[in-house]
Amino acid sequence: MGQALAAYASELERLNPAVAKAYEALVERLRGADTGAQAPAIGDKLPTFTLPDQDGRLRTLADFTANGPTLVSVNRGHWCPFCRIELGSLAKAYTELRRHGATAISIMPERQAFTKIVEQRGVPFPVLSDIDGAYALELGLCFYIGDDLMRVFKRMGHQMPVFQGNESWFLPIPATFVLDGEGRIADRVIDPDFRLNRMAVDRILTALARIAETAR
Repeated sequence: MGQALAAYASELERLNPAVAKAYEALVERLRGADTGAQAPAIGDKLPTFTLPDQDGRLRTLADFTANGPTLVSVNRGHWCPFCRIELGSLAKAYTELRRHGATAISIMPERQAFTKIVEQRGVPFPVLSDIDGAYALELGLCFYIGDDLMRVFKRMGHQMPVFQGNESWFLPIPATFVLDGEGRIADRVIDPDFRLNRMAVDRILTALARIAETAR
C-alpha cells in the first residue's frame, strides 16, 4: 500500500501541480495545529456510533465488535484516490482479516448514494455514512479544508458538497483503529498526511495476533 500511495502522490505532482501544492500546504497547516492529537489513544475505547451503511441500515459499533476484533477505517470519501488505494488494499486482505476473526468497516462523510459506489467497486465490508462529519468531529479528526484548497476544488468542478449533502467543506483526517471485541483500541494510525501514511496490512495483522494472544 505504501508504494502505491507514494506513486500516486508523485504522479499527482506531475499531472495536477495546483492540487499537489494545495495538499502540501494543507498537511503543513494540519501538522502545525496538531490536528488529530486529541483522538482516542491506544487502550481507550472507541466512542460508539449509530450510522447508516451503504444499504441504509443503521449500524452501531457494537454490531461489529460483538463478533470479535474490528478494523475501523475513517476515510475522506469515495472520490479520494488515496482512500481508494487504502480500501483496495484492505479489500485484498479481507480474507486474511477474517481468518484472524476480524471484520472491517469504513466510515466516510458521504451520502448513501456515494458510499454505495465503494461497495460496487468491490469493497467487501460495510461503508458507513458519517452525516455532516459528526462522528469524525467527536473523534477529533474533523477539519475545514481551507479557502485555498476549496477554490482549487471549485475550479476543478469538485462535487464534494453533492457527495456530502452540505456546503461545509469539512473532511476527516484518515485514521485506522484496530479494536478488540470490547471496542478497545489495540493499535491505530492517525496522520494528517493522508497522501502517504496509512496503516499497513502487516501491522493490522500483527495487532490482531496480539489481541488473540491476550484473549487466551
